[in-house]
Amino acid sequence: MKIETKCLHAGYTPKNTEPRVVPIVQSTTYVYDSTDDVAAVFDDPTKSLIYSRFENPTVMAVEDKIAALEGGIGAMCTSSGQAASLLSLLNILKAGDSFISAATIYGGTINLFAYTLKKLGIECIFVDADAPEDEIRAAFKPNTKAVFGETLANPALSVFDIEKFAKIAHENKVPLIIDNTFPTPILCRPFEYGADIVIHSTTKYMDGHAVQGGGVIVDSGNFDWTNGNFPEFTEPDESYHGTIYTKTYGKAAYIIKARMQLMRDFGCYPSAQSAFYLNLGLETLHIRMKQYCENATKVAEYLEANDHVESVNYPALKSSRYHELAKKYLPDGTSGVISFIIKGGRSTAVKFMDSLKLASNEVHVADIRTCVLHPASATHRQLTDEQLVAAGINGGLIRLSVGLENVDDIIDDLKQAFAAID
Repeated sequence: MKIETKCLHAGYTPKNTEPRVVPIVQSTTYVYDSTDDVAAVFDDPTKSLIYSRFENPTVMAVEDKIAALEGGIGAMCTSSGQAASLLSLLNILKAGDSFISAATIYGGTINLFAYTLKKLGIECIFVDADAPEDEIRAAFKPNTKAVFGETLANPALSVFDIEKFAKIAHENKVPLIIDNTFPTPILCRPFEYGADIVIHSTTKYMDGHAVQGGGVIVDSGNFDWTNGNFPEFTEPDESYHGTIYTKTYGKAAYIIKARMQLMRDFGCYPSAQSAFYLNLGLETLHIRMKQYCENATKVAEYLEANDHVESVNYPALKSSRYHELAKKYLPDGTSGVISFIIKGGRSTAVKFMDSLKLASNEVHVADIRTCVLHPASATHRQLTDEQLVAAGINGGLIRLSVGLENVDDIIDDLKQAFAAID
């Protein structure tokens, strides 16, 4: 981001100086030279900025950075990961449509898909992500308009076969949307395997420090919106001067439509300050992800050898049923998140977690600090027993997000908590 500065030293006025950090443009409003200039921007918002409800220079700088990291054509930040999930689908779906989602996804997203979108007349068809291709194909309906999955499911830690689902989605002329929150583009870039749209809860590893919530939608620019299934992209938008998105914006049709229609109307855009903090996290993301993976692998190996533990789910372990998929999609590591089932069920899991001293018991994940959560009591509490089973949630399941503390200290904390349940 280039800005002009004026120096107080006599006779010296540098031009186009670039600051070391992204500047915070703490403003809701942008001034124009004339009424005609304002009108031109409302005709085509890509010409300049309109209002910070849906675009801001600080946020846009971060959007460009995330798009580059994922290899996309453009990005749009949102105020939360849930907002990114919602808008990524509402940009495609309307009442009477359906979409397919893997059953093993974040509990809050299941609630959004199964209940809230249902109230809007949109059906979510949940499928077993590990099912054979023919079984998944059979779930499609004539009104199915998208497929959704998480690269690494939260908290089941199953690995989503992106290429398999991309092939099936494209056979049916619909896009594949991937939530890439846990891997981040450092560990996996879903566009390289055929995904069309990527979303993140930037609250997690991208921020990394638990200081602000946020989300982002990234557009690959690769999906053909002119294939006949998506008239809202190829016919005039009555709400925006008859704009035809594919005609006016080409490969960027999806992300421009999301901003012009949905962000304009919902206004769930992050503040400049939030984007500033997010950018600080992005600057260390490549270093942090490497260390998360190293620490988590050692912790997972310790847990696997512990007699108190029934099973450990961490795809980097050779014993994981998802190890081969992890080698394909996540060769550099499978994040710092581990899920494991402790012997003794729900009551033992709760006692163990309440005995931890270094690790925090909190409703968060993917932080620089180690934290734990009991999904059946928290993030997936609203699910029925059947939905818990489908989402891979057991009463004794614990989600452990390994932080950046000394790994020996993390393991010592686990040891004393296990001793407390003997």
